[in-house]
Amino acid sequence: MIVGARDRGSPFAAQTGCTMTSQAKTPNTPDELLHYRLSLRLGPVHARQRLAIEQEAEALVFGRNHRSFHLENLANAPGLIRFCLQATGLLKRARANSRMLTTAHNRFVLPDLPEAFEGLRILHLTDLHVDMDEENLQAVMRHIEPLAYDLCVLTGDYRKLTRGPVEDSLDGMARLREAINGEAYAVLGNHDSVRMVPALEDMGYRLLMNEMAPLERGGERIYLAGVDDAHYYKAHNLHRAGDDIPPGGISLLLSHTPEIWREAAHAGYDIFLCGHTHGGQLCLPGGIPLTLDANCPRQLGRGAWQVNGMQGYTSPGAGTSVLNVRLNCPPEVTIHTLSRGPT
Repeated sequence: MIVGARDRGSPFAAQTGCTMTSQAKTPNTPDELLHYRLSLRLGPVHARQRLAIEQEAEALVFGRNHRSFHLENLANAPGLIRFCLQATGLLKRARANSRMLTTAHNRFVLPDLPEAFEGLRILHLTDLHVDMDEENLQAVMRHIEPLAYDLCVLTGDYRKLTRGPVEDSLDGMARLREAINGEAYAVLGNHDSVRMVPALEDMGYRLLMNEMAPLERGGERIYLAGVDDAHYYKAHNLHRAGDDIPPGGISLLLSHTPEIWREAAHAGYDIFLCGHTHGGQLCLPGGIPLTLDANCPRQLGRGAWQVNGMQGYTSPGAGTSVLNVRLNCPPEVTIHTLSRGPT
């Protein structure tokens, strides 16, 4: 049994210890209540920063510095990709591929892993975009039902678009939560709004917003940390997430994107789990991605990797972005197993 750090039944009060004082303004509208809950949950600065950046930049094709291109924000991108696939006769095949999920198995060897965590299995889901395609979401839920694992982690991008309403994605995430067994820890991605946090936590997801949660098993501990989106919103804070991890403690970091691999390795994390790249989604034969939409070496774009003593895994994800198609890059759910190595 794994015991997390937080009380699932009352996430906001338990995490912050904050209560409304008699001098505080009582929230009267849904927007005021949302801002109030986010301020309690994240702190007023983080909540204000994330909300303001979203309002300023959610509909831009280019990033906040106007240098980084974001295809998912281009209104005619789905039509353009669909036309190209139709012209080459690949559209039907690409759509079918998007629902043919695979299960990848990955093993992390950590000689200093506490003995109680030997064989711990982690289900890794990412880039679900649950409101993109109902058949894909149903395929994911069917696929994970028979899988055996000890806890689940989700590394962001639950919404189809990078802007607009969140209700459809929240509905899909609620149904997915019913299909996930046990604890589910999550971080936000660049498609996700911070407005989703209260609802996701009310469903039973444990959001790690630049935070750490100790995991306890057999009287021993390892440490699971997670950061806010580092790709578009640049709201990650590795120091805040990891400062309370004791020296020598085995640490796992959840990040939506692999782009902060160098910072994370220097910060001393043992394992780095991420997604964002979709493995390219549309790849040349041999799985060669046309683009990864991430500022990182190509060898970090998919699958297992290791840099500066830190082991990592970039999942190509179970969903799709922009258009519900895949070529030479099947959707994936991943089972990571922790091990002390040969005995």
